[in-house]
Formats: sequence, structure tokens, C-alpha cells
Amino acid sequence: MKHILTLKQENFHGSFSKDYRPVLTVESGDSIQLQTLDIEWGFSESETAEYKTFISSQQEKKPGHPMIGPIAVKNAQPGMVLEIKINEIVPGWYGRNWSGGIKNWQNLTLGIADEERIQLDWKLDSQQMTGGTNINGKTFTVALKPFMGVMGVAPMEEGVHATPPPRYCGGNIDCKELVKGSSLFLPVAVEHALFSIGDGHALQGDGEISGTAIECPMELVDITLIVRNDMKLKAPIAKTPSGWITLGFNEDLNIAAADALNEMISFMQNTYQINRTEAAALASAAVDLRITQVVNGVKGVHAVLPFGAIRS
Repeated sequence: MKHILTLKQENFHGSFSKDYRPVLTVESGDSIQLQTLDIEWGFSESETAEYKTFISSQQEKKPGHPMIGPIAVKNAQPGMVLEIKINEIVPGWYGRNWSGGIKNWQNLTLGIADEERIQLDWKLDSQQMTGGTNINGKTFTVALKPFMGVMGVAPMEEGVHATPPPRYCGGNIDCKELVKGSSLFLPVAVEHALFSIGDGHALQGDGEISGTAIECPMELVDITLIVRNDMKLKAPIAKTPSGWITLGFNEDLNIAAADALNEMISFMQNTYQINRTEAAALASAAVDLRITQVVNGVKGVHAVLPFGAIRS
């Protein structure tokens, strides 16, 4: 069955909690079509359309990323896995990103923490999948690779949880590999999963260096939610058009890398029926460790095993 979630005030929230009432309940295998807001909680359909702003439907002290949901999935229970199939992602017509003016570690490292904070305004073309911006009279153009920055299920822990740090049940992962045709697999932590999605990115480099990607609304996001009881996970993994990905999150980049690597070694053990030492040897030849992002409170690392890199 196909469902549609519209840009209604009651459909948006800016934090995770197992106590939030779902805005939609679906069966495993159902698909949902939706639109998402930009990072500033706004949306405009076209250059000539009104720019509308929204607020969270929850009583949060400080709402984070605007997310649509939660979506309850029938028969999803703790210990199971929720697969999110990304069928389509179409960015809106505009995007923005910012740099400088904030005393975070990367700006301090680059010497731009005390510089004026700048905003780049991007005009996006979803037909050509390009984006353009102007800096000092010169136009710069990039090829778009849209993905959703935040996809997560509710944590089992009590209370309200901020969106910025990704965690074991997903959230603000900001992995640029999760494009159209990908599946993200999340360990279910609470009954019915309570899945939320938001934070559209038109393009982002690994690391998300300035703290923001090209942040944009999404004109269309089409996903399918599937409950998997044939998988056991402690952390998110993903299957993308180019390969398998495991993810690690920690304030310490070394620990994040170790977590991503451990999950990849376990995945390779199960896939190829080999021991950990053998899997590590193969991984050293074929697996890439990449920095997902360094700006969300905890750092992210993803391990990538490309399709066809190992044949048996």
C-alpha cells in the first residue's frame, strides 16, 4: 500500500522519543511518499511561491532537525530490524549552506572561527541534477547527489533525545552514500519502531566540513518500510548501489572507526563463512574506511565494501 504524508504542522517534530504518538501507522512493505522541510523549518514550492515556516508539534525546549513522523510499523518489535528502502529522492529548487563565524573545532583549525559567517544560496535543478551558486560575481556549479541526512527509529531510553548526534538506532547519520536505490537497516529499539525522516541534503562531501551540506527541502521522498526478523544488528548498516556499508559513531574518531570496522568484519564473516582474522585480511585489501561527518557531536565513520571487490 502507498501512503502520502503532507506538509502539515502536526507531522513535524525535532527530537526523538519513544513516547511520541505516530502520525501514521503502516504495514511492513508499505511505501510512503512525503515532502520535507529545509533545515530552517521552511518550504517553498518555487521561486515565486510563498516561503512557509513551520514549528514542531512537540513541546521541545530546542527542536533540532525538522523531521516528519514518527511512523509506526505494525509488528516491528525490539530486536528486529527495520529496512528503509529509498525509492526516490527529488530535491526542491533551492538550497543553502553556511561557513565560518562559529567557534567549532574545524573553524578554529581553518582560522575562520572569527570571520563573518557566510551563506551560500544555491539554485537547484532536479531535472539536470545540478546546483549553482554565486561568489563575488563568479558562478560555481556542482552535480547533485541528494540524500536524507536524518533517518532513525526511536531509542529505547526514556526521555527526549536531540537530533544532532547519530546513535545505534540511526538519526543524523549524514552519510552521503544513502542515495536513491539504497536500503538502510536499523535495529528496532521500541515497539512499532517509530521511524522519522528529515534533513534533506542536495550534496555533501565526506566529513561535512563546514558543518552543513547543501541543505534543501525535498520535493519528493519515496520510501518503503520493511520489518526484517531475519537480521540481528547492533548498529546501522546499509546496502547502496555501489556496495555494503557499516557505520560507527563516537566522540573519538578512532573508536568510531573501530566500531565501523568491527561491524564490517562481522558482516564479512557471515557473508563469506570465514573467521575474523581471515575477514580482516580481506578487508585490508578491499574495504575503505571513510569519515562520514565530524560535526554532529559524535563523529561518524563508514566502512565500504564495494560490490565485486571480492569474488568467491
